[in-house]
Amino acid sequence: MCVVSLNHRDPLATQTYSVQSEAAGQAAAVISVQEIFHRYGERAALNRVSFDVRPAELFGLLGPNGSGKTTLFRILSTLMVPVGGHALILGHDVAKDPDGLRQKIGVVFQAQSIDAKLTAKENLWHQGHLYGLRGTTLQTRITEMLGRVGLADRAKEKAETFSGGMQRRLELAKGLLHGPSVLLLDEPTTGLDPGARRDLWRYLRILQEEEHVTIIVTTHLMEEAERCDRLAILNEGELVALGTPTELKSEIGADVIWIEATGNARELAGRIAVRFKVKATAMGEDESSRVRIEKEQGHRFIPELVDAFRGEIQAISVSKPTLEDVFIRRTGHKFWTEEQGSGDAGENSRKKKAK
Repeated sequence: MCVVSLNHRDPLATQTYSVQSEAAGQAAAVISVQEIFHRYGERAALNRVSFDVRPAELFGLLGPNGSGKTTLFRILSTLMVPVGGHALILGHDVAKDPDGLRQKIGVVFQAQSIDAKLTAKENLWHQGHLYGLRGTTLQTRITEMLGRVGLADRAKEKAETFSGGMQRRLELAKGLLHGPSVLLLDEPTTGLDPGARRDLWRYLRILQEEEHVTIIVTTHLMEEAERCDRLAILNEGELVALGTPTELKSEIGADVIWIEATGNARELAGRIAVRFKVKATAMGEDESSRVRIEKEQGHRFIPELVDAFRGEIQAISVSKPTLEDVFIRRTGHKFWTEEQGSGDAGENSRKKKAK
């Protein structure tokens, strides 16, 4: 199992996370992030983050906007040099050898990079030239990639006629055209409908299992994070959790109960804690926030809870732990997102956090 250790550093980097050896004889990491530190002005966007990604692993960077995941993605994709620490991909230092690394990785950004006025084939043709591909080699590769992403019959049609899902698949074809063994994707399902999202993730799994491509995906969506082999969960530049989705959820070891109060949730939480000797937390900034409880065999506890506080509970639910529950336990506040928001600590001056 991956072990995360905590040390104390300078005021701007108060927490240090390091990943210890996971198992004797394990294959060398394809991606190794060690003590990455980055700041925008006086604000730490990444606070000495460390983790490894294994060969042919589908690894997720999960976090709300402002968590640092986009900054980390830019560092790994050679677009940004960190203030401190280092990252290695396939043995290349991302800061010291960006040109050598770019030949070996594929990158799909959140923002669209295809030319909508060009055909699918023309988009790939120009992309191939950037990587030094020419002639029959390039032609063969284009045909292969369009077939792989299900666009072979649309090769001569302009990208502007494609659906959002088809355009995203063309983006993937661009990123994979030169045959990289590592693929980096930043919020790849942005703007896609549920069906297109499922298709994209199905294809990523094929890439991983059949082509042995190592994949890093950034996301703020819990359901997508559940599809990853392992996760690094980020919050305000800190690595707060690392492991498989199952491992992370199992640490809670209890059911999660949510209560909507008819009155002041904070007061209700306090009285529940005293009455039943459990930790009851009001989640939110106002008095109408909900109460959260972790309790074994929650379904048996609910009748007793409702009976003790008749008229004070408007609604109640019980469920098995989710990744959001892991986030709450590690950070003390809810996982939040800003609609239409993007970027990290240096780019989002306005942040809302429900505590």
